[in-house]
This record gives sequence, C-alpha cells and structure tokens, in this order.
Amino acid sequence: MTTKVCLVTGASSGIGHATALELLRAGHTVYGAARRVEKMDDLRVAGGHPLKMDARSENDLRRVVDTVLDEQQRIDVLVNNAGTVLHGAVEDVPLDSARDQLEVNLLAPARLVQLVLPAMRARRSGTIVNVSSIGGEIALPLGAWYYASKHALEAFSDTLRMEVEPFGIDVVIIQPGIIKTEFEDQTSAQLREISGGGAYGKMAEAMARQGETGLGDGSDPSVVVDAVRRAIESDRPETRYAVGHLAEKLLELNRTLPDREFDKLATRATN
Repeated sequence: MTTKVCLVTGASSGIGHATALELLRAGHTVYGAARRVEKMDDLRVAGGHPLKMDARSENDLRRVVDTVLDEQQRIDVLVNNAGTVLHGAVEDVPLDSARDQLEVNLLAPARLVQLVLPAMRARRSGTIVNVSSIGGEIALPLGAWYYASKHALEAFSDTLRMEVEPFGIDVVIIQPGIIKTEFEDQTSAQLREISGGGAYGKMAEAMARQGETGLGDGSDPSVVVDAVRRAIESDRPETRYAVGHLAEKLLELNRTLPDREFDKLATRATN
C-alpha cells in the first residue's frame, strides 16, 4: 500500500477524529485540523499532526494547506469533514445563522478544494472526500439550512468530479445515516430556543423530544471511517458511499416514494 498524505478537517471529535486515527493506524501521514486543537493530543501521540483551524477563517484555511505542502511537498487526500448543524423553522432562523451554516458546511470545504487542487493537478493524482449526509438527498422538517448546505455540497461535488477527472483526481461523497457522535447533542435545546415559542412550537417540541429519546440505535463512527478508508485506498472509488443506520433505507424511500408520501413519513412524528 502506498502511504498517502492526508488532511482531515473536523478532526477533534466524532467522525473526523476517528478517521484521522484510523488513517494513522493504516500507515498514512495524517494532518488533523480543527478549532479545538487541545482535543487532538492523542492524534499527536499516535504520530499525527494536529493543526488549529477555524473553517470560517481564510487565513486559517490557507495556513493549514501551506503547512502540509511545506512539510510534505504534497497532499494526496483531503477529507472535508468539519461541519455544524442548525435546527429551526425557516421562518424563525436568523439569516446570519443560515449564512454561517453555509460558510462552514459548503464554502469552507470549497475553499480547501481550491487550495489543494493546484498541487494535486501537478501530480495528476489525488482524492477529495466530502463528508455529506443522507441529508444531502433527503430533507426533514426544521432543518432547512443544514439540508440546503448538504444538498449544495453534493451538487458541488458532482460538478467537481467531472472537472477534475481528466487530471487523475477522484471526488467521493460519504452519506452517513444516524451515527453515534456528539454532533447533534444540542439539537433539542436548539429547536426549543429557535422555534419552541412560536407558530412551530408544537412541531419543535415533538422533534426535540424525539431527539432526546433517539431515533433508534445509531451506528458507530467506524462505519463511516471504513468507507473513507476504502475510498482513498481504492484505485477507482465509488462516487457515493451511503453508510450507517437507516442510510440506505431512507435514501431508497426518498428516491422511490412520491414527494407527498415521503412528506407524510417525514412529518409523522411531529403531528
């Protein structure tokens, strides 16, 4: 197996953290980027390279890419995993919050792609892995801006894939289903804060309670990590990997049911 130089964002927790550690165990050179650099001490101990990065900062994005290129002279793999989630009714969510959601989930990954592509093109090889969600295809109530950001990330990835294929660069989308991480720990509080006291209060409270009791057993982050590793170590990776609890089932329902039938299914727990 060829050792690859990998840059993984959102590496301080959850899927990103697990991915960075697994790629290290597999023998790759790994740089993990995140705001909470203190959460990546185990990555450093394992031989990785933690870097502080705020996805909202152009200077941070550029510094991180420049650091990897200066030290390794190449970036073989970019795993765009960093992201946030925003819940609340469209009518209630402040547009400043919506802009921040798009900045972190779409524009920051896009900027990192722009920054790593010249070096990848020069070597005529590379893999860009964009961690999306089943929310990149489906949409549920009270999460419009999160779903919009992931739908946009997937469209961006599809176009990017066609543009860079002639240069030997692969673009892969990962679509996790329900995964056991801290990613949505604040969902219930967020729903109640943004939409709990208004016209959508009943729906928000129902979804908040559902979030507290859970939607069933989530999958371990390892299922996503395994998909990322398969993608970057494959000579010809799949364009999409749907993994984790309910991922394939919900995507299939969304693809086959009429829109209004899927709407009924998606809103059943909020009525």
